[in-house]
Amino acid sequence: MIGRLNHVAIAVPDLAAAAAKYRDLLGADVHHPHDLPEHGVTVVFVHLENTKIELMTPLGASSPIAKFLADHPSGGIHHVCYEVGDIASSIRTLTEAGARVLGDGKPKMGAHGLPVVFLHPKDFDGTLIELEEVKPELQPA
Repeated sequence: MIGRLNHVAIAVPDLAAAAAKYRDLLGADVHHPHDLPEHGVTVVFVHLENTKIELMTPLGASSPIAKFLADHPSGGIHHVCYEVGDIASSIRTLTEAGARVLGDGKPKMGAHGLPVVFLHPKDFDGTLIELEEVKPELQPA
């Protein structure tokens, strides 16, 4: 069901400082920040040769990332994102097997403009998992 690792998301208390570390200290290709109001975050993607790092910070006090940072003030890994070819089929398979999809169970548009869902960390050994629908014909060879 899952394909490539799309990204690892890291919650950070200071997005500009975190982006500068990846750009200036690690020499990474760091993109510009953009707000995702539906998810309550501002994100910056760091593009690597084989995947991406998503740096994210709360967009408002009600952001789920605000609570994460309250519990982890220095930041930390928040979730991993895997690509799937058919998100609706993946949701059906997972829920039929007893896994929980967070929220209302319906995909939302993610940072890449593609449908995403999050899976409950208690069902995956303490790891919050994001699934992002990426059609096979759109994936690089």
